[in-house]
Amino acid sequence: MSYDTQTPQVPQVPHVAVRNGLGTAALVLGIIGTISGVIPLLFWLAGILGLIALILGLVGRGRVKRGEANNKGVTTTGAILGLAALILSVVGAVITYTVVNDAVNELDKAIEESAPKDPSSSAGKGGAGKGSVGKGLAAGDTAIYDDIKVTVSEAKAYKLGEFASGHTKGNKAYQVTVVIENGGTEKFDAALATVTARAGKEGVTAEQIYDDKVGTGFSGTILPGKKSTVVYAFDAPKDAKDLAVEVSPGLDHEASQWELKVG
Repeated sequence: MSYDTQTPQVPQVPHVAVRNGLGTAALVLGIIGTISGVIPLLFWLAGILGLIALILGLVGRGRVKRGEANNKGVTTTGAILGLAALILSVVGAVITYTVVNDAVNELDKAIEESAPKDPSSSAGKGGAGKGSVGKGLAAGDTAIYDDIKVTVSEAKAYKLGEFASGHTKGNKAYQVTVVIENGGTEKFDAALATVTARAGKEGVTAEQIYDDKVGTGFSGTILPGKKSTVVYAFDAPKDAKDLAVEVSPGLDHEASQWELKVG
C-alpha cells in the first residue's frame, strides 16, 4: 500500500515596511537645533527645531515599540537632542534679553549724560544749595555744568570811562563779575560764552557797555583746574530795581540766570 503525502504549506508572514524616517528626521533636527542653541541670538531657531525634533522622536519611539521601525537608538537620540535644544533656546533667550536690555540702558544713560542739563536744578552757592526751576540764582551763586562752574557776583555801580559806548544819558551803569571755572581734565573753550542782561520789571534789554575797562568778554581757553574772570558793565533804566544777568558757557549748555538787586 502506498500513501500520497504532501508537505504542509507554512503561511508566509506578510512583510512590514520599516518606517525609520521620523527617527532620522528627529536626529537631524535635534543636531541642528542643539548647535543653534549654542548661539544665543539663534534661540528662536533652536526652540522651533528642538520642539519638532522632540515630537518626531517621541512618535518614532512609538513606531519602534509597535515594530514599525528598528532605529530605536537614532530615535531616542533625536528626542534627547530636541529636548536639549529647547533648554538651550530658553537659556539663549534669557541671555539675549539681558544683553539687549543692558545695551538699551547704557544707551539711555549716554544720551542723558550728553544732553544739556538745566543748571537751575543743581545750582547753589558754592554748589551746596539747590535752585528751583523758574527761579533765578542770587548774587554769588554758582551754576554747575558737569565740569564747568559759572559764578556771577553782585551788581555794583560802575563809573563810565571817558569814551564809553552803550550808555544812554539818564540811565545808570552797573558792573558784574563773571567767573568760569574748569573743573574737568580737558581745556575749555571760553570764547563761546555769552553774557546778556535785562533790567527792571519790564525786562528791557540792558545794553552792554564798552569802554577802556570793560567790554572785551571771555576769550581763549581755560585749562583744567583754572578760572577765567571777566567784568561786564550794563546800562539800566534809572528806576530799575533788579538786573537779570544771563550766562551761557557755550553752545552745548543751557543759559543760567542771576537776579541781582540794583538801584
